[in-house]
This record gives sequence, structure tokens and C-alpha cells, in this order.
Amino acid sequence: MLSIAEKIGCVPHTLHEWVKKAEDNSGKRAGVPIEVAEKVKTLEGGRELRQANEILRKASVYFARADLDGPFQR
Repeated sequence: MLSIAEKIGCVPHTLHEWVKKAEDNSGKRAGVPIEVAEKVKTLEGGRELRQANEILRKASVYFARADLDGPFQR
């Protein structure tokens, strides 16, 4: 693999990672295919967005109540 990596201008570790990914995607190796990994990443991003929106909603309610109660007090 070292000679191939040198011929294509990359380090052996990078080439090894590319080969592993190709084997994962083709089913020759037990691993997560790129399509599945991207789908999980997209779903996780949606979950994080919902959590952030919930935090912002709660903060808005908190500060709206503080405005109704008068000057902000600690």
C-alpha cells in the first residue's frame, strides 16, 4: 500500500482509510456505509435543532414573564 500511496501522492494512512470506506460501502466489510452515516448525521442535526428551539422558547417565556413582573430582579 505504501508504493500505491506514493504514486497517487497521499500518505499510506489516508489510502488505508479510503480502502476501508470503500469496503464498508460495498458490503465487503462490517461498517457503516456513507449513505447511512449521512442520514444519521442529518437526523441528529434535526434533533439538535429541536433542542435548541425548545431552549429558546423556554428562555423567551422566562424573560417575557420577567418583563410583566417589572424590572429584572435577582
